[in-house]
Amino acid sequence: MTATITDTMTLRRLGWAGVEIRLGTARVLIDPLETVAPLAPVLGEPKRPLPPVELDENTHVLVTHLHPDHYDRALLTTLPGPRTLGCHTVVADEVRADGLDPISQNIGEVRQIGKLAVTPVVSLDWRGTDSDQVAWIIEGGGTRVIHCGDTMWHGNWWQIAREYGAVDIAFVPVNGVIAKFEGYEADVPVTLTPEQAVEAAAVLGASAVCAIHYELFNNPPLYTQQDNIAARVTAAARAKGITPILVGDGESVPTPPRRPA
Repeated sequence: MTATITDTMTLRRLGWAGVEIRLGTARVLIDPLETVAPLAPVLGEPKRPLPPVELDENTHVLVTHLHPDHYDRALLTTLPGPRTLGCHTVVADEVRADGLDPISQNIGEVRQIGKLAVTPVVSLDWRGTDSDQVAWIIEGGGTRVIHCGDTMWHGNWWQIAREYGAVDIAFVPVNGVIAKFEGYEADVPVTLTPEQAVEAAAVLGASAVCAIHYELFNNPPLYTQQDNIAARVTAAARAKGITPILVGDGESVPTPPRRPA
């Protein structure tokens, strides 16, 4: 792959929860996914093929947590060059046990990747403390975005907004999935619903909300996503004065003008 040099941050949605961010010569992928076979027993077969993930010496990866639809170990073992995988300090030993060499960061600890500053912030996984999860704030070239993995609703949105300021785009899960497997069973969404995702984006001061983590896997009764997701995201975002972004796998994500303070 030939290195791409950009003067402003460019964004692209990958498959499922994956996002690509470029600035200068740096390329950061968050939660890239390519290996789907291990997911089939619970999530079912994907509804469409995922786009291939290209890796080169300019590629850095950040993972929000270690569920296999966000932490593709088989893919990450092919990362070229040292020190290219970032994770929360709490899960670093598990990543090392998988034969990888991560750079660990504490909550709020900033790391510079070229012209991009990347910072893990608090998130909430549906399995509680059994499965640590973070969101990532990425900033550079006058643009700030947040990637929220597959979080559920939590009370730290306001603290994040106070500490880091408004984001231009919030990448948020929107499938509001009901999960019933491995002893976890309740009729409560374990990821953000479309409306919750937009509310989170509003609290974060986002100019736009980009939907991720939806319409690829749906496997009732083990893994059941919400209905009418795209329409509900669009309606909720417009009601809040936020730009809804629903783009396909591999498509560019536009950066909207910032909302008035």
